[in-house]
Amino acid sequence: MLDTLGYAMAAMLAVAITVMGARYLFDPRPAAAGFGIPGEFGDSARSSAWLAVKAVRDIAIAIVIAILLINGAPRLLGWLMLAIALIPIADGTIVLRAGGPKAIAYGVHWATAAVMLIVAALLVA
Repeated sequence: MLDTLGYAMAAMLAVAITVMGARYLFDPRPAAAGFGIPGEFGDSARSSAWLAVKAVRDIAIAIVIAILLINGAPRLLGWLMLAIALIPIADGTIVLRAGGPKAIAYGVHWATAAVMLIVAALLVA
């Protein structure tokens, strides 16, 4: 039962991460604003390139989650979720250090990390 709930939540995370990553590729300016770092991003070739790096990171992580879901590896998926929860924790910390909105740091990045940690607990237990 817990594996099923963990799998469903992991699948939803994989879809959400893919959508977010794709948004950074196809609509970078609003995506960058939603990330929470103050300033203008997405206007220059350089800033668009950095946003593309984030997009590829997100999409690659979602693919790895999908691979583990398809192969029926709940414990391994749980350990992966535990490890990759560091990414939104770091992202939220970066937003705070850059003077970005606390609501985005806590409500987007750290809330995502909390969901990932819940999924990890469901799948590793």
